Amino acid sequence: MKILYNDGHVDECPKEMETEVLRHSAAHIMAQAVKRLYPDAHFAYGPATEKGFHYDIDTGDTAIGEEDLPAIEKEMKKIVKENLPFKVFSLPREEAVKLMQDRGEKYKTEHIGDLPEDAVITFFQQGDYIDMCTGPHLTYTKALKAFKLTTVSGAYWKNDQKNKMLTRLNGTAFLTQEELAAYEVQVKEAKARDHRRIGRDMKLFMTHDLIGKGLPMFLPKGYVIWQQLEDYIKEKERMLGYQHVLTPCVGSVGLYQTSGHWEHYRENMFPMMEVEGEQFVLRPMNCPHHMMIYSNQPHSYRDLPIRIGEIAHDFRFEPSGTLKGIERGRHFCQNDAHLFVTPDQIKDEVSKVMNLIFDVYKDFGIENYRCILSLRDPEDKVKYHPDDEMWDHAEAALREVLKELGIDFTEEIGEAAFYGPKLDVNVQPAVGAEYTLSTCQLDFCLPMKFQLTYTDSDGTDKTPVVLHRAILGSLDRFMAYLIEETKGIFPVWLAPLQVKVLPVSEKSLDYAEGVYKTLRDAGIRVELDDRNEKIGYKIRAARQEDKVPYMIVVGEKEAADGTISVRARATDQTEASTVEEFREKVLEEIRQRVR
Repeated sequence: MKILYNDGHVDECPKEMETEVLRHSAAHIMAQAVKRLYPDAHFAYGPATEKGFHYDIDTGDTAIGEEDLPAIEKEMKKIVKENLPFKVFSLPREEAVKLMQDRGEKYKTEHIGDLPEDAVITFFQQGDYIDMCTGPHLTYTKALKAFKLTTVSGAYWKNDQKNKMLTRLNGTAFLTQEELAAYEVQVKEAKARDHRRIGRDMKLFMTHDLIGKGLPMFLPKGYVIWQQLEDYIKEKERMLGYQHVLTPCVGSVGLYQTSGHWEHYRENMFPMMEVEGEQFVLRPMNCPHHMMIYSNQPHSYRDLPIRIGEIAHDFRFEPSGTLKGIERGRHFCQNDAHLFVTPDQIKDEVSKVMNLIFDVYKDFGIENYRCILSLRDPEDKVKYHPDDEMWDHAEAALREVLKELGIDFTEEIGEAAFYGPKLDVNVQPAVGAEYTLSTCQLDFCLPMKFQLTYTDSDGTDKTPVVLHRAILGSLDRFMAYLIEETKGIFPVWLAPLQVKVLPVSEKSLDYAEGVYKTLRDAGIRVELDDRNEKIGYKIRAARQEDKVPYMIVVGEKEAADGTISVRARATDQTEASTVEEFREKVLEEIRQRVR
């Protein structure tokens, strides 16, 4: 495919650039369609992205919603069919400013002011639409053959919350219709797995704007899963010598000034609140609290390692456009722990943390993941604790440990915490981009800031090293991951409802109630569906809405025989059993945490 560069020459597009150029051109065509339909719209940025393209638009008093996307897409198709040529021209700064001002493009005008004085200001035009851009672009609009508008979201001008919130129109484009069709299949699968939809249908959690954006509430069935995950990971940690604590959800500003979070992390924290002359904030993380617990009493080298764990409630003011159900919220609960170790214990403790991560992943059948050593960016040190020697030592130590343990990893610059390097474990979900689930961070910084010490074997005071680690990450995100991986079809031990008893008619209701009580008294999560509905309806509801692992169908025959008919979700087969046999089978699956 041929493309037009900003110097006016046309050439064949390098293969590796084809999708990006196509999507960038699609953003311009979408903007032209919007301008035709909404003449008062003003345009900000419209780049190609890894997944498609978007354009941030000030629509004034006219709101554009997802219901308007088909009309915009229809207008785009008209523009494509018109086969308008892309043209390019450049202007001196003053003329460029005048052109944008004359066209009412206030954001483009402001953007010109941000460019270097010697910048060449180029414009691409198709038909009556002119956009300030460096290109390159397609040569004709008809070259855009496969595209689709997807969603509407919000974005601040220049990504600054102090600026106006603009409307972001999102779309995607591909070289062929076949690629677009494959993408649409993937989107359909993503919708089928979306934990927000499944969570709503299964009554696991809810959100409400009156509570606040990004503040989900777990409903009874969802909280069952949450509690099971908490019990599971705490049991694992106790076996490894962790001691669990409970600390407040707020802390003084002074606490975070001491830790450095106030300087390096303040923009992600909720605003400060003042009470009786004291200043407090909702905590974004738990390490400062755990540092204070360690400092509460003197320690000897014989006491170390000390492993402090907590399922801790944390709060971060995430931008509203990034919020996503319980996967990313403004309140979440971390499976957090801080390990206080001597320098010569680092390797052994990192090894135990990594073994715990891999053991947990095995239990949940997580196989598609990769390990990343996240390092400081030496060219951009502003957001990091300023101690080059500490950073060199910490990064070298963690790298050496990972190599000695034989853990495969890649390195990424600029992804470290402000206080030290970390090893992130990223999972690849069934749909969507990978994200970090578990982490292990090496910290020489905070122990010094809090003046933590232990008495070494020679009687001198030494500073411990701290490992920050999270295995499940946050319980909220881990639960979202499980929902989308399983489509809500949880194993028996984790299922919010493990068994549903379904009487065929009122004639077998008394017997069904007895079966229900036997299972309930054994600690099995069971419900009795005594509605006056046909048995087929009850079975469909139990399978599709509750996704229950076992359904017990009880009719007059079962009542007379003293048996039950067990319908298993896994096989969709029905087998006869006694209540006692079935009870022991389910209890054993729960004990073994069978997947």
